[in-house]
Amino acid sequence: MNQLLSSRSRRWLFIALLSVLAVRLFTLDTYPFQDTTEARYGEMARKMLETQNWVTPQFDYGVPFWGKPPLATWLSAGSYQMFGVNELSARIPSLILALIILVLVYSLGKFQRRADLGLVAATVLASSTLFFVAAGAVIMDTALVAGITLAMVSFWRAMNNGKRYWGYAFFVGISIGLLSKGPLTLLLVGIPITVWTFWQSNIRTVLQRIPWFSGGLLMLALSLPWYILAELRTPGFLDYFIVGEHWKRFIVSGWQGDLYGSAHAKTRGTIWLYSIVAFLPWSFILPSLIWRKRSVLKPAVLREQSWVVYLGLWAITPLLFFTFSGNILATYTLPSLIPLALLCAELYLLADNKQSKPGLKSVAFLALITPLLLLTLIKLQGSGYIPTKSQKELLTAYQELQTDTNGQLIYLRKRPFSAQFYSNGQALEVKNWQQAMTYLNNENKDFYAIKNSQLSFLGENWSSKLRLVKHIHGYQLLQEIADDSLNNLKADP
Repeated sequence: MNQLLSSRSRRWLFIALLSVLAVRLFTLDTYPFQDTTEARYGEMARKMLETQNWVTPQFDYGVPFWGKPPLATWLSAGSYQMFGVNELSARIPSLILALIILVLVYSLGKFQRRADLGLVAATVLASSTLFFVAAGAVIMDTALVAGITLAMVSFWRAMNNGKRYWGYAFFVGISIGLLSKGPLTLLLVGIPITVWTFWQSNIRTVLQRIPWFSGGLLMLALSLPWYILAELRTPGFLDYFIVGEHWKRFIVSGWQGDLYGSAHAKTRGTIWLYSIVAFLPWSFILPSLIWRKRSVLKPAVLREQSWVVYLGLWAITPLLFFTFSGNILATYTLPSLIPLALLCAELYLLADNKQSKPGLKSVAFLALITPLLLLTLIKLQGSGYIPTKSQKELLTAYQELQTDTNGQLIYLRKRPFSAQFYSNGQALEVKNWQQAMTYLNNENKDFYAIKNSQLSFLGENWSSKLRLVKHIHGYQLLQEIADDSLNNLKADP
C-alpha cells in the first residue's frame, strides 16, 4: 500500500477537493432552513444569543432543551454574534468543523503512509454524500464526529510515535464529543480502541503511552462543569439526558418519552442501508476496488494488519452499535465515513503487477457527483419543482404586507421552527380557534398561517373575517379584514 501518485494525479485530486469545498461554501446561504432539524437548531442558537443564556439551550422561550449538550449551539450562536443572524452564519461552524476533520484525515494518511494517502482519503470523504451535506448543515453530529476523529487520530499517533501531547489530544477529542452529544462518545471511541488493544496484545503500550490519569482529569475539567451547571440550572436534566436519551432512545423502539418530538422508529439493521447511502458514490466503488485488488489484497493486509484492523473497528463500531437500535437517523453513520474514506484510499493506491497506476482521475470525477447533485437540487427547489419545508417565503410575504406594527402572525395548532427563526421568535401559536378568537377580537389586523387541510375549520363564511393573501407551500396566509361577529367560526378544530 505504498503507491506514489504522479504530479498529474495529485493536481486532479487537489482541484477536485477544492471544487467540492468551494461548492459547499458558496451554497451555504442559497437555500432556507428546512424544518424540522436544521430550523430547530438554528432557532435555538438564535434564542441563546437573544437571551444570553449560554448554559441551557431553549426549545422555546423558557423551555429548556435537554436533548443534546450545547457545543454546536454555542458555535452557531457565536457565529451569529460575529456575522449576524442568518443561514450563512449558522452553517459556517459545520463547514469549519468539516475542514478540521479533513485536515485530521489528511494528517493521519500522511503520517501512516505519505501525503498521497491523505489527499485521496480527504477527497473521498469530502465528496461522500452525508459528509458533504453535514459540512453545511446546522446539526449536532458534525461536532461529535470532529471530536471522535480527533480522539481516534490522536490515539493512533500516540501509539505509533509515543509523543505525549497526542495522548492529551485524545482526551480533548473525547471532551468535544461529550459536549456535542454526550456519553455516546465514550462508547464510539472506547469500543474500537479496546478491541484493537486486545486484538493486537498492546495493553502495556496503551497503558504507557496514553496519560489515563492526567488526561482523564483534563477531560473532566473540560466537560464536567457544564453538566453540573446544567443540572443546577434546570433540575432533571441528567435523568432525562442520561437515562432517556442514552438508554431508552436506543433500546425502546418508538420511545414515547421524547420531550421534543417523536422517536425515529426504524426496523433493526436500517443503519446499514443508511451507511450505503451516506457513503455514496464510494459505497458502490468500494466493492469493485476490493474485487479488482483481490490478488494483492491479502498480503497487503497482512503487512499492515494493525492499521487495517484499527480502521475496520473504527468503521464498524457505530454500525454494529446502532444495528440493535430502533430509533436512529442517517447521521448516526457519520463517524464510520472517516475510516471508510481511509480504507477506500488505501485500496485506490494499492497497485498490482498488471496495473502500476491506479485510475486516480476517476476519483476526481466521482468526487464532483455530490456537489453537482446539490446544485441541481437547489436549482429545482428554487424553481418550485421540489417542495421546500420552510416558512421563509411565507414570513417574507407577511413582513412585506404588514402595515399594522402591532399585527401579529399566528399559526394554527403548530408553528414550525423555521417560522420562529424567520420571525425572530415573534410568530405565535394557537392550539384551536377559541384561542385565535382572542386575537380576532382585538384592534390589530393580524395574519394567520393555516395549512390547507385546516381551512375547513373556519366555516363557510370565513371570508367575511379573513381574506386570502397568498398560498405558499401548503399554507394559506390569511389577513384579518373586519371586526364583525365570530359566530361564523367553529369553536374548535
